[in-house]
Amino acid sequence: MNLLFIMVVHIFCTNVIYYDVYYKNTMNELEELRKKKLEQLQKQYMNGGKNMEGNMPNTPLNVTDADIDEHIKKYQTIVIDCWAPWCGPCRMVGPVIEYLAKEMQGKIVFGKLNVDENPQTSSKHQIMSIPTLLVFKDGNLVDRLIGALPKDMLKQKLEAY
Repeated sequence: MNLLFIMVVHIFCTNVIYYDVYYKNTMNELEELRKKKLEQLQKQYMNGGKNMEGNMPNTPLNVTDADIDEHIKKYQTIVIDCWAPWCGPCRMVGPVIEYLAKEMQGKIVFGKLNVDENPQTSSKHQIMSIPTLLVFKDGNLVDRLIGALPKDMLKQKLEAY
């Protein structure tokens, strides 16, 4: 009876130790996965929330007077949304631009230019009404879309590029 009790205790302790080691290994693996994911999210955050697979962002770029020419040269096709925070139709177009940036990733890059903060570009491209979408292909302005267009209509017009 005493020997049986010792064997049961031994088996129980062995299993407890095994599970303890297994648990620690699993927790270490989970911690490693958590660290990798955190690093990935930090890189994505530092990149403005953009997924840069193939160097084509899946969210609109923040474009300014200082870097608009760089963006126009860098991407074969880029659509710049000229907007302002106080503009109601601009706020309606904003989510459409976000959606199309994901939907058309790899084909067209989207950017957002606040006209109040970037008067040089607004003047250079004669932005008189907002929202205005400037479509650049191979560094050249090829189209200008004015007003809050529905998502399907906007996508159809942009697919030509």
